[in-house]
Amino acid sequence: MIRLLAFFRWIALAEGVSLLSFAITMPLKYQLLIFWPNQVVGMIHGLLFLLYVITLCWITFKFNWRFIDFFLVFIASFLPFGTFVMERYYLRNKDY
Repeated sequence: MIRLLAFFRWIALAEGVSLLSFAITMPLKYQLLIFWPNQVVGMIHGLLFLLYVITLCWITFKFNWRFIDFFLVFIASFLPFGTFVMERYYLRNKDY
């Protein structure tokens, strides 16, 4: 069970990095008209987000999380630096 939580922490960090990488690719797309980096980052971010949500649902049922726990961790995936803060202050302090 600890492996599942460690896997989710890794996915959360990777998803956060992929979200922040849009800060580099969006100016390339809209100012320099270079489209392919945004497409690559978008595909990677989409796959990581899906993996994040599926793993979050699995963890919610496996560890019997309350709805508020699920909701806060889910909302963190939409905020820049949200997954980093959630991983640091929420996942590391949970007792399993």
